Amino acid sequence: MEQLLLWRILPFLALFASSFFFLFFLTSSKLSDRDCSLLPYSHYWLTSERIVTPDGVISGAVEIKEGKIVSIVKKEDLQGYSKVGQIIDYGEAVVMPGLIDVHVHLDDPGRAEWEGFPSGTKAAAAGGITTLIDMPLNSDPSTVSVETLRLKLEAAENNIHVDVGFWGGLVPENAYNASALEALLSAGVLGLKSFMCPSGINDFPMTNASHIKEGLSVLAKYRRPLLVHAEMQQEDPESYAEDGVNDPRHYSTYLRTRPPSWEEAAIRELLTLSKDTRIGGPAEGAHLHIVHLSDSGSSLQLLKEAKRSGDSVTIETCPHYLAFSAEEIRDGDTRFKCSPPIRDAANKEALWKALLKGDIDMLSSDHSPTTPEFKLLNEGDFLKAWGGISSLQFMLPVTWTHGRKYGVTLEQLALWWSERPAKLAGQDSKGAIKVGKHADIVIWEPNVEFHLNNDLPIFLKHHSISAYMGNKLSGKVLATFVRGNLVYKEGEHSPAACGSTILAK
Repeated sequence: MEQLLLWRILPFLALFASSFFFLFFLTSSKLSDRDCSLLPYSHYWLTSERIVTPDGVISGAVEIKEGKIVSIVKKEDLQGYSKVGQIIDYGEAVVMPGLIDVHVHLDDPGRAEWEGFPSGTKAAAAGGITTLIDMPLNSDPSTVSVETLRLKLEAAENNIHVDVGFWGGLVPENAYNASALEALLSAGVLGLKSFMCPSGINDFPMTNASHIKEGLSVLAKYRRPLLVHAEMQQEDPESYAEDGVNDPRHYSTYLRTRPPSWEEAAIRELLTLSKDTRIGGPAEGAHLHIVHLSDSGSSLQLLKEAKRSGDSVTIETCPHYLAFSAEEIRDGDTRFKCSPPIRDAANKEALWKALLKGDIDMLSSDHSPTTPEFKLLNEGDFLKAWGGISSLQFMLPVTWTHGRKYGVTLEQLALWWSERPAKLAGQDSKGAIKVGKHADIVIWEPNVEFHLNNDLPIFLKHHSISAYMGNKLSGKVLATFVRGNLVYKEGEHSPAACGSTILAK
């Protein structure tokens, strides 16, 4: 009888147990969700006099629910509009789509002492960047296979404060192995990156025309881009430092080691290769993306002609090429060393003109940090110091500070930093304040000025060696939302790192 009774109540005990565990899981999830955001609720409205949308800047409100934008209402339509949920009023502050930085070196795993996922993504959130696309080199090992991508994903787990996607590497060891490249793309990298000159990283060698042609053929099938560091080395940089005639502490010496002709030669070859790999018209080839263009002369002209002829090509440049010029870089100040190099003031003006006209499509940081021992090497030797500018947290105020002199609008900022980068990375759910998109949003004050110094909360691992330190900037970031979570607010981050890794489907 007791056994019969036990059998009869077992289903109820099982139901009770499963309900208990479900409720426990639900409660745990809610606690976890709360740790992901500085807000205690997931349904709310953001109101402002300046909301940047694809249809222009409006005054009104954005409704966010469960991580997505569910409605956008203009101010004149708010009368009598029934609002459910909490209201956060940002007054005159700008509500803009979060920045998407498609060119970032986060050096996890292997070189986290340079910049790791925790510090890099905290800095991004503090700068209004809601999505980063991580470059395949500077971590150890480089992301050139399914196995090394898995190491990246493991390092990122529970360590990212914003969303992070990944580019894979096109290198000689995988270029002729179509199945290896296809496996890497199938595993989720958003595209491939290659160098046409030495990268400075041993396990990421440069590619030649044959390697690139093979990579383009595979990428065309997946409709994903090839990103290229477009410089072709013409002579040995060391040959420029002879008997003090070309002192390696002089920036002019370094500038002569990487002339514009390097960029022009690489871009000319790339455009020929791109045409050669088409099956039919332009739509049948792989998309080509030129990273960190610095030459506003012949290199840009070639790219403009390619665009006019219908080639599938986009171009990025970086704020350091728009903020600085060669004439102002002091001897031995290797904080400014990058490749391609920062060129003269006339070149800077021409880059601004090209960006404003639409000849250059987007901006990226090319955040490429290292430790002081590599960056400030040999008492300011430009030929031996690490080439890369640490900048991630400062991109929005830097772009705005220098861009407002040229009449840059809020809509242009959103185009260069959000809409077009989202398209390049294949992220249709991001890049704009629009119904159905992820609620990736930055709130900032364009007119607030500040000095970039050690008194500010700066989250870059080695911020003191950034070329931007000591600058006076305009445009203070107040808050950053990632998928509806308030992950940053005036110096404070959410308790948990709840950013998502992004993998191509």
